[in-house]
Amino acid sequence: MVTIHGQQQEDFSADNLSTIEHKKVSITLHYNRYDGDYSGWNLWVWLEGKNGRMVEFTDGHPFGKRATFDMEDPSGIARVGFIIRKSTDENDWASKRFDDRFITQFDENGHAEVWLMQGTEKIFHHEEDVNVTPEILSAKLNDWHDITVTTNLAFDWEHDNIEVDLHGAAIRDIIISKDHHASDLAHEMTIKTKEPLSLHEKYKVMISHFGECDVSYGNIVRMDQFDKDFAYDGPLGALFTKEKTLFRFWSPTAQKAILVVYTKENVKKEEHEMKKGPSGTWEHEAPGNLDGTIYMYRVKIGRQWQEAVDPYAKAVTVNGEKSVVIDLARTNPPLWEMPSPPFDQPEDAIIYELHVRDASIDPNSGVIHKGKYLGLTEPATVTPDGAKTGLDYFSDLGITHIQLLPIYDYWTVDETKLDTPQYNWGYDPKHFNAPEGSYSINPFEPATRIIELKKLIHAIHSKGMRVIMDVVFNHVFDVPRSNFHLLMPGYYFRYKKDGVLSNGTGVGNDTASERQMMRKFIVDSLIYWATEFKIDGFRFDLMGIHDIDTMNAARKALDEVDPSIIMLGEGWDLPTALPSHLKASQANADKMPGIAHFNDSIRDHLKGNNFSDHDSGFVNGRSGYNYFIKQGITAGMYLTYDNQEYRSPSQVVNYVEAHDNHTLWDKLLLTNPGASQEDLKSMHKLASSIILLSQGIPFLHAGQEFMRTKNGDHNSYRSPDHINKLDWNRKAEFEQEVRYIKGLISLRKSNNVFRMKTKEDIVERLHFYPTDEHLIAYRLKALREEGPYEEYIVIHNAHHHPVKFHLQSNGPWHILANSHQAGTEALSMINRNQIEVSRLSTFVLAKPFRLR
Repeated sequence: MVTIHGQQQEDFSADNLSTIEHKKVSITLHYNRYDGDYSGWNLWVWLEGKNGRMVEFTDGHPFGKRATFDMEDPSGIARVGFIIRKSTDENDWASKRFDDRFITQFDENGHAEVWLMQGTEKIFHHEEDVNVTPEILSAKLNDWHDITVTTNLAFDWEHDNIEVDLHGAAIRDIIISKDHHASDLAHEMTIKTKEPLSLHEKYKVMISHFGECDVSYGNIVRMDQFDKDFAYDGPLGALFTKEKTLFRFWSPTAQKAILVVYTKENVKKEEHEMKKGPSGTWEHEAPGNLDGTIYMYRVKIGRQWQEAVDPYAKAVTVNGEKSVVIDLARTNPPLWEMPSPPFDQPEDAIIYELHVRDASIDPNSGVIHKGKYLGLTEPATVTPDGAKTGLDYFSDLGITHIQLLPIYDYWTVDETKLDTPQYNWGYDPKHFNAPEGSYSINPFEPATRIIELKKLIHAIHSKGMRVIMDVVFNHVFDVPRSNFHLLMPGYYFRYKKDGVLSNGTGVGNDTASERQMMRKFIVDSLIYWATEFKIDGFRFDLMGIHDIDTMNAARKALDEVDPSIIMLGEGWDLPTALPSHLKASQANADKMPGIAHFNDSIRDHLKGNNFSDHDSGFVNGRSGYNYFIKQGITAGMYLTYDNQEYRSPSQVVNYVEAHDNHTLWDKLLLTNPGASQEDLKSMHKLASSIILLSQGIPFLHAGQEFMRTKNGDHNSYRSPDHINKLDWNRKAEFEQEVRYIKGLISLRKSNNVFRMKTKEDIVERLHFYPTDEHLIAYRLKALREEGPYEEYIVIHNAHHHPVKFHLQSNGPWHILANSHQAGTEALSMINRNQIEVSRLSTFVLAKPFRLR
């Protein structure tokens, strides 16, 4: 393409054309009007820097009209400009077609012949190339009185003889949307009707010269009435039995639907026309055992045919290219009927965030199937030095829940090239109900990844731990290619008032959870994973994109499966096209009981702002954050922050690092570049101890216990393995720190006072001592039935010097945690009312109950 005077023109080449300048050129220009009206139309031609002149059209049958003219310039002619215009008795320039266009290439004799078609700016150089037929591209019902019509060729409403008719409703007005303010041309018109339009009537638009087109649903799909009329509450997807399979999907927009069946070689095998079902659904029932059948849905919407994977697909081919019918009963591993480990209250959870590949890809992991689901199922894996790795290590650490980064099928790892190093966290959803294939030893066999993932979940359960799944319903990787959009365009995503996709996620789109069928999909998907895969919890990525009602509907549905299933998410207040009072954000936590929110306040006030590399927090030298740390320690129960109100401590997830942004170790290196290794360790342990001893739900990032580093990479979502792997040599190097975290976990588990269940308990039993800005100390009052101690004193010292702390009595006091060790057994005992707390450390003291 070349650009001249702001207009893009199609460049061309032919055997006998050249760019040699001629002193004289002759041009033949053919012009066809689809309306057949050539009255007043003529040609204005010119050479650069010269005055122009009019050239009349003559008969050019059968193409239309023809203008033949010569141009001369002794200095040479590089190009000839022209405009097709309409003249009247009053005005030679009553109308024109497009702006300046140029003929730039001529044959060796200085001749050029071109063809032009009404409504398109393109210059054709061969008559056989002019195959443009006027047609209506779409007619969409956008509002109760509006139908927006788009044509492939431009028209001039004032000068072309255009007639419009609407079958099924009376026209009140027609509004033309000109291509730009100075243009007479348009590709779009809006038909205004006299009476309100109905979702259940069939309308048809007829435009002279452009033919006719059925009216399909446009922006109307995003109005509440559309949901009221078409929302469907039944099962969707490939509903399998050994005797038959019922295929069903939802698309009120579609005019036709076809079930396309493929062979394993990706060859189309057969097609079945689907029948309309209730509420905009399409159905086809096929007899026999169809386990393993590869299929797609093909739909006609307007004039376009699209083919899409079933949004409810539970199995897919390699790279998620096609849907597969699956007999899930044959995917259950041995002993699959074993229930999840017992679990009582959310506050009892200690969550450990893990990426499947990271866990075992290190050459020293001792794992055979490195980076795979099966790698974590291998028993008794050890490093070359004999140290535990894998599930044995995680279980020994004492955590209760492993939170897996996305394990659904995602876009950006090519499953056909797994011998090539590839990496992604997986926050680019493709198919929400099928497992990711790159973690499978055979992504080409649809059932294999399901079997292997179930084996992993069973292995985690067998080690006494539960599984939380990271779900990313807030966006898709690519809207135009998503099965949601292909089957039901405009419905599943949130749009701003100007019709542009909302982008609160920052990745180009936000799903519209407030619409009934998106809400249904989210809830259906959660129930599927909870029942079929025995998932014990769900972590919602960018939960603040979703609406409150959807999150509450999910909570209610999961409670019916198992009330102990945890729901937690990122309740950030994001700039999505949804009113703030409807967002599932931290500010609305009190409207979502049973749903926990990540506490970014304690995260940032412990180590410094997550998005400012050199900003410091409580543990690494900054003053003024004492109050905010206390807020986190109480799980916001009686110290509020930014008017956030939580109903119970189970709604607060306290953490200091996660998979994204800098690890705590890397952040400390940035903020304290001159600190010694020992001081960095001390600050790190201090931050982790505050998290593990606070009320609410503690959350650890995998490897946090051995000061995980990503070598300063703050966004390692597609960084190589040497950045992201769990470094098992580092775990051995920091073994003392690992034992310290393990001891704090056991201490937390030892007494309910570290994980109280109600606001009333926390207010009554946790009391802070007055301290300076770099010291936090508080007393926990225990109950006799909870253990051997009647009270605990927790002291967090962020000073770079020891601090003498005065106790209320002479004890005896058992020291359960100091700067080097922690656990449930007394490290030492004192009988005095003062203790010296080491620099940059946490101390925990406990007073035994007196014998009765």
